[in-house]
Amino acid sequence: MTYFPKIEDIKAAAEIIRKVARVTPLDESIRLSKQFGAQILLKREDLHRVRSYKIRGAFNKMSSLNQEERSHGVVCASAGNHAQGVAFACHHLGINGTIYMPSVTPKQKIEQTRMFGGDKITIVLEGDTFDDSSKAALQFCKETHKTFVHPFDDEKVIEGQGTIGLELLDQVASPIDYVFVAIGGGGLASGLCGVFSTLSPNTKIIGVEPEGAPSMKISIGKGVNTHLEKIDKFIDGAAVQRVGDLTFGICRKHLSDTLAIPEGKVCQTILDLYNRDAIVVEPAGALTISALDTYADEIKGKNVVCIVSGSNNDITRTAEIKERALLYGKLKHYFIVRFPQRPGSLKQFVADILGPDDDITHFEYSKKSSKENAPAIVGIELKSPADLAPLIQRMKADNFYGEYLNDKPDLFQYLV
Repeated sequence: MTYFPKIEDIKAAAEIIRKVARVTPLDESIRLSKQFGAQILLKREDLHRVRSYKIRGAFNKMSSLNQEERSHGVVCASAGNHAQGVAFACHHLGINGTIYMPSVTPKQKIEQTRMFGGDKITIVLEGDTFDDSSKAALQFCKETHKTFVHPFDDEKVIEGQGTIGLELLDQVASPIDYVFVAIGGGGLASGLCGVFSTLSPNTKIIGVEPEGAPSMKISIGKGVNTHLEKIDKFIDGAAVQRVGDLTFGICRKHLSDTLAIPEGKVCQTILDLYNRDAIVVEPAGALTISALDTYADEIKGKNVVCIVSGSNNDITRTAEIKERALLYGKLKHYFIVRFPQRPGSLKQFVADILGPDDDITHFEYSKKSSKENAPAIVGIELKSPADLAPLIQRMKADNFYGEYLNDKPDLFQYLV
């Protein structure tokens, strides 16, 4: 029989997690509401103690273990947020846990996980992706007979995440027309489907994934749960190569739509939320807000909820976030510039080629006396995307133009 979360099980989960998880605020964003002509409400799951909704599912699952299972301990694999939820639950419930994390997990998330778990957890860094870590964790689990706490493809985890839906319906005065929810493995989206299909069936649930890891969107399109061979790991909280079997079965039937949002667009949303709203989010936490303009016509005049799923962002990633945002906005461009080997060529480039608002942000040059023109890699930040064509035209007219690198991924990956 196909699993679907029952409302009574989600209500039971709500009673269990009440011990450790607060009812998070549902705040209207005045800025976004004005921008889209709708009531845009932000469900602030980033305000949990572990700074993401993952505490809900992890605590519900681990609370369901019997005494023998607790004595053997638990294992999980996570890019960070689920790890913190499991670590917190291990410390609170007195259960020993082994937590596998990808080796590329931001240091901040590793340190937070260690802080929440204390001496009840052991952290193992394994592989480059969640899927690599998950394989290693499952093998360790098999060898040691411990309980695996899956980050999304587990009934108790799904039911725990679904408690967000119960809170939403208690917090609103008017019916919710749309809920935008980030999808990594699909646990949260599945839990929301369980609530809204029963208590608010007219609400449309829109799943949002990174463009570089659209596992659910592709799987739904193909009609079969599909493993992606290659993904962009930047939005680490939502970058999985394969969604859950349970979650796929639920989402393919109950989601109204799935969207794939470019990573650069998400980066701009992160910057906007910080600079304009004083809200700090991680990339996965900004996915839902990044999707709003895709539905701008449909949501006008509607009541819309965006789940802000987490805020475990590493400040050392800020430079990369800004870079990706500028590239997406067509404001940052890289070139191979061929400088004539004569005195004053760089001065001419700055004075005559660059526009008045253009700024050099990257410059790599090595003079070669045997060459008539010496190449340099130059990064230029523009004030407007419209400034690009005139810049290239001036470079070509004065024989500075060598090559445009933004659309050459094999070369470009070494710069960004």
